[in-house]
Amino acid sequence: MNTKDGMTASRRAFLKRASSLSIAGIAAPWALNLAAMAEASAATATDYKALVCVFLYGGNDYANTLVPYDTGSYAQYQLARPSFAYTHASLDATLLTPAAAPLDSAGVAHQYALAPELGSLLPLFNAGKLGVMLNIGTLVQPTTKTQYTNKSVKLPPKLFSHNDQQSVWQSSAAEGATSGWGGRMGDLFQASNTNTTFTCVNVSGNAVYLSGNTAVQYQVSTSGSVPLSGLKSPLFGSSAATAALRTLITEPRANLLENEYNRVSKRSIDANDILTTALAGAPALATVFPTGNALADQLKMVARMISAAPALGAKRQVFFVSLGGFDNHDAMLTDHPVLMTKLGDAMAAFYAATTELSVADKVTSFTASDFGRTLTGNSNGSDHGWGSMHFVLGGAVNGKRFYGTAPVVANNGPDDVGQGRLLPTTSVEQLAATLGSWLGVSDTELLALLPNLSNYNVGVRKLGFV
Repeated sequence: MNTKDGMTASRRAFLKRASSLSIAGIAAPWALNLAAMAEASAATATDYKALVCVFLYGGNDYANTLVPYDTGSYAQYQLARPSFAYTHASLDATLLTPAAAPLDSAGVAHQYALAPELGSLLPLFNAGKLGVMLNIGTLVQPTTKTQYTNKSVKLPPKLFSHNDQQSVWQSSAAEGATSGWGGRMGDLFQASNTNTTFTCVNVSGNAVYLSGNTAVQYQVSTSGSVPLSGLKSPLFGSSAATAALRTLITEPRANLLENEYNRVSKRSIDANDILTTALAGAPALATVFPTGNALADQLKMVARMISAAPALGAKRQVFFVSLGGFDNHDAMLTDHPVLMTKLGDAMAAFYAATTELSVADKVTSFTASDFGRTLTGNSNGSDHGWGSMHFVLGGAVNGKRFYGTAPVVANNGPDDVGQGRLLPTTSVEQLAATLGSWLGVSDTELLALLPNLSNYNVGVRKLGFV
């Protein structure tokens, strides 16, 4: 394309693809994907709000996270996984007592307990700050088991595939998507933030969830931004060499790609200076986060950045943190409880930090994962599934409640497609629409940024948990 418009389109396409790549080595932390282009935003905000996605990579096992407790359901659960089911007695201390019992599609009430290792979340549930999402997963449209069996409706691409379902959860499209729904929400609020760089913040590396059409995720480490090594101290012991390097990588260039590289480099260097100063000036957190817990370290950095939001000029922020290790085909009895402890303790500490900062009602966190897993065991683990159970946490959450339809606990029952692999009855799009509406996204904008939302009737597009 030789026209000016064509060159602009090519440039934007190049930047978008470049920003989705993780940069290796010493270049990674200084985040070359800081090139958020200052285009008009569709929404404004005067107060502060933040979303925090807690992604559990590998496909979290739903049945050993939210455990069936009522007599009939527990019996089927224990029968399906005799070698790694929790004992019924071990669940007594974490039994959930909601305001109203969750019902299945036939109107039968169910009981659930948290995995014992998630006990730190129980007080938050009882206080009405934690809600539970039942049987949520990737869907294109409402889908019955008959429709699934007959292949009469469109299904998410490449079901049960890690990479693709991670992408569908985060972006509504298969692997290769260039924007996610968190980033697309960020697009709308960039104009509300004095510095657009800090709209979408990733503390765990790179995820399509935070990539927008104009917003680009800003990557930080658990200790903050990491400056270019040649600039954080005198290069070769020479301040003149440091100044020369700074000029070399930030000055305007005639070549299009060289100029863009330097523009992004300058933005990264400037952002590092701004964030470092803002964090240094923020009050120290008294909340104690658990040690030896990578997720807690990430959430502590999120809390620190939220505390510095006024200095950063941020009114709306979307964060991404993650914990890996959930592909538990085996060792469920030993590995999964450790992950549950890390998840529960980290989220509880993070909520305590938001309370300390007086922003608990301004910050909503939610868990997500590739997919759920099978109810039936494969000796000492479970296999790839579909629907799952997830949590929403925050001062604005209508907690102590279950949202969605309780699935019948069975192998090839009315709510699963075999092996207890749940057919979702609530979609990620509905979750995203609910969170987006709370953030301030209009109904019209929600339909634009969530491509499958229009397949749902207006009355069920939002779930009411905030």
